[in-house]
Amino acid sequence: MELRQLRYFVKAAETLNFSDAAKALNIAQSSLSQQIKQLEDDLNVQLFLRNSHYIRLTEAGEVMLPFALRTIHDAETCADRVHDLQKLLTGTLNIGVTHSFSPILTETVISFMKMYPHIKLNIIYKPMGDLMELLSKHELDFVLAFKPTHPVADVESHILFQNSLCAVVSATHHLASKDKVSLTELAKYNLALPSKGLQARNAFDSIVTDYNQFRICLELNEVNILLKLIRQTHLVTVLAKDSIYNERDVKAIPLNVPDNEMAGCVHVLKDTYHKQSMKEFVRLLSESLAVKSHQNSWII
Repeated sequence: MELRQLRYFVKAAETLNFSDAAKALNIAQSSLSQQIKQLEDDLNVQLFLRNSHYIRLTEAGEVMLPFALRTIHDAETCADRVHDLQKLLTGTLNIGVTHSFSPILTETVISFMKMYPHIKLNIIYKPMGDLMELLSKHELDFVLAFKPTHPVADVESHILFQNSLCAVVSATHHLASKDKVSLTELAKYNLALPSKGLQARNAFDSIVTDYNQFRICLELNEVNILLKLIRQTHLVTVLAKDSIYNERDVKAIPLNVPDNEMAGCVHVLKDTYHKQSMKEFVRLLSESLAVKSHQNSWII
């Protein structure tokens, strides 16, 4: 059994199409079929049911798939360890980021790229639920997101800084002059809220008992577009304070509600190897101007 054969098997299991799997692997379909057949012969078991219309996993194939994935991950971890020993001269760092973290990331990305130009950064922006799923599949090395309202299985959440939930308005809005705003005051204005599933919305949902009191005109899952609307209208949105870091012509006013805190966190899988490049990126982020005033020092 070869690692290459396991990679071919996993890709075929993901696509359930030998032609698509071969294209994804950039090999000939005949080579893929031959290697999978060789794997089946070595194991003396059939892994796929095949006919002219489709393929699907056999019971043995379904049992084998998670072990194959784990073996491939362990092999990649081994390679990552070797890369780390080369003093960050090569490798890839896969980072998951929620949209709320976007404004505070730029400074660190620029610094990291200057210091380690041969390490490729692969940065993925998605809602937190999607990122946690990718993390659990070892497709991400870590996730930058606010602390979830409920613990996520097999994930450690380490606090990087503290934040607060705010009403965000244009600099000329009536609320811009206030130090705090209550939910009762918020109900007087037309709201444009982040979509359900985004972390600021989840935090807002956790403190609101009656949504009927609000005039919600718009829900949007793209924070940058949401902020553009806020600048150009008298709409009010609700976001984490650091979501407007370095943003012009908008003002964040903390919501006057109990326990109004959102902890910015680095999320990693428990009991797994952490790349040296990840540790270095987190160190740079913790020392960045964007977060150091809220820093709760932590290095993996």
